[in-house]
Amino acid sequence: MYSVDINCDLGESFGAYQMGNDEAILPFVTSANIACGFHAGDPGVMKKTVRLAIANKVAIGAHPGFQDLVGFGRRDMAVSAEEAFDLVVYQIGALQAFVQAEGGVLHHVKPHGALYNMAAINASLAQAIAEAVYKVNPHLHLYGLAGSELVKAGEKLGLHVAHEVFADRTYQADGTLTSRRLPNAMIINQQEAVQQVIRMIKEGKVRSQQGEEVAIQADTICIHGDVAHALELAQLIKEKLTQKGIQLQTTGA
Repeated sequence: MYSVDINCDLGESFGAYQMGNDEAILPFVTSANIACGFHAGDPGVMKKTVRLAIANKVAIGAHPGFQDLVGFGRRDMAVSAEEAFDLVVYQIGALQAFVQAEGGVLHHVKPHGALYNMAAINASLAQAIAEAVYKVNPHLHLYGLAGSELVKAGEKLGLHVAHEVFADRTYQADGTLTSRRLPNAMIINQQEAVQQVIRMIKEGKVRSQQGEEVAIQADTICIHGDVAHALELAQLIKEKLTQKGIQLQTTGA
């Protein structure tokens, strides 16, 4: 029996700015990564999203990113390992407070955007992030790009690690995601996205942009809540995986 977690980046509205359709998408995922106020989100949005996740019985994760609202946390920043440690601890703490206030339990941490992508290939940055998670709570799960430096760092520390794959992104031959600055970074065709997901789960492979077959471990699937048709993609993935007999459950459940 195959099983997989479906996670979605949520709580990314800010002030008067509305991002995504959190309430509608939550019934179709098993984990929620909630923005912590740096790349997106604000205290009110964090509280509301935590409440929605608890109401839908969805596992709650902190989604820390660079302090870059204008760039939505997707621009590389020159930070030291110590700075990365501090910003991750700070943001986990902020979301943890809301989770505790609402009677919930924090389940995981998944870095956002450029922080996530940089930690996938930078061992010192990955180590700092993994240590931040471990020192806040060694029982938390760490979500990171499958096969990346981040999951390796988490595994070395003894954290529960989830190798993450992407439904709507294309891959390079080294297993990294195609940069959003390049053409064909996103998979627009939803049927194509679903087929990529099913193959990653059942065969442990994904075809790169260079045409090579790349071995990949799929513990959790990411759906981006801020992209067009995210709700439709989440519905379709849940429907098709269920039809294929793939069980949907939170990592560690």
